[in-house]
Amino acid sequence: MRFRDRRDAGRALAGALRHLTANDPVVLGLARGGVPVAVEVAAELGTAVDVLVVRKVGALHQPELAVGAVAEDGVTIVDSRLASRVGMDDAAVEAVAARERAELERRLRRYRGDRDARNVHDRTVIVVDDGIATGATARAAVEVLRARGAAHVVVAAPVASRPAAARLREVADEVVCLSTPRGFLAVGEAYDDFTATSDAEVVAALAEADRGGGTEAGEGTDDDPTTPPPGR
Repeated sequence: MRFRDRRDAGRALAGALRHLTANDPVVLGLARGGVPVAVEVAAELGTAVDVLVVRKVGALHQPELAVGAVAEDGVTIVDSRLASRVGMDDAAVEAVAARERAELERRLRRYRGDRDARNVHDRTVIVVDDGIATGATARAAVEVLRARGAAHVVVAAPVASRPAAARLREVADEVVCLSTPRGFLAVGEAYDDFTATSDAEVVAALAEADRGGGTEAGEGTDDDPTTPPPGR
């Protein structure tokens, strides 16, 4: 299955998520590439959308290979076995993780400003990315949402590797992927246009959803003490 771009993928993905509309879900796009997909999903489902920032912790000589991930609320996950296999000890992993945490905080300020993270306590949450290769960032996102008290966590993506989808089913309540190709090599192979999403595009997409009512801008702040305030 191929998609023209992330917006096209989001519209297609929404069709596989319609069974969740009765649960009044919140849609969260993983920044950056997952946000335009999530905005389309939310528009099709008529529900709220927001951003969740998660950053890959890449291998030293293969930065696209995730040995772990950092996410909002101080969440960090590490695949120690994979890190060891690529020659990274704990200090090396932490050095990369520290850089990614700094970038995560910068993105949070840019995307969310002074606005609180959406209250997901007792809610159904659909975590959307533009594709899942290793599943590290999606796993970190699930951990964040569990800690925030989400009742039902769904990970959704237009395309995923089969091993990553299988691993995510161990931590998420549901995993929805339109395509899990047997010969998966990279997420971008499923897209005609996989141009990197910029910070400006993330902000614009969220503003677009806000104007359309998709971010529930007037909902107010998060008063639940179990839900802390505010990646691929």
